[in-house]
Amino acid sequence: MRDNQRALTEDQWRHAKQIWDYHQMHHEARPADVAIGLGSHDLGVAAFAAELYHAGFFPHLVFTGGNSPTTAKVFPRGEAVHFREHAIGLGVPASVILLEPHAGNTGQNITFSREVLAVAGMTPKSVLLVSKPYMERRSFATARRLWPEIEIICASEPLEFDDYLKSIGDERLVLDMLVGDLQRVVEYPKLGIAIEQDVPEDVHAAYEYLLADGFDSRLLRI
Repeated sequence: MRDNQRALTEDQWRHAKQIWDYHQMHHEARPADVAIGLGSHDLGVAAFAAELYHAGFFPHLVFTGGNSPTTAKVFPRGEAVHFREHAIGLGVPASVILLEPHAGNTGQNITFSREVLAVAGMTPKSVLLVSKPYMERRSFATARRLWPEIEIICASEPLEFDDYLKSIGDERLVLDMLVGDLQRVVEYPKLGIAIEQDVPEDVHAAYEYLLADGFDSRLLRI
């Protein structure tokens, strides 16, 4: 049940939940040759990657990400660097982690991680993409376009929407990010860096509703 003290209106929450559900791919986690932890403002990605490593899902892990306006103050040395340190603190051996500290978008996350793996002599046939829950669809579509020969499995921390909002502690940021990610699902294929994904009418309507309510700080300026 929702916390009645939440700043979001019921309609905002309902529309955000529709987009939240759409963004998740609902893949069943299974072993892969390597994992790629996609950098963001959410340190839970690194924690969940560590959990999956300890459960034996992959032998090697790449953390990828430089900085964005959302993360520059939180992770001043870059997303990937902070994620790596957090995972090591959770018991992941430093020797199994590769670092990609330059990517500034999802396309670069995939392309630069692939290059880091190649330099390390790794040519995986399957990759477990570990991301924020609402980044699954965008990362899947991007990887399918830029690395089509690889098997892509998406994974994220198994949190309900309300629990995720509480874990981040900034509802407006989360809704801005949900809206921004959906815009990227639509626009990235036009830029040639993702495959097209069908967006149901009710999800598109939810997107337009939240845009009209001002949740637009993470939109691409195109």
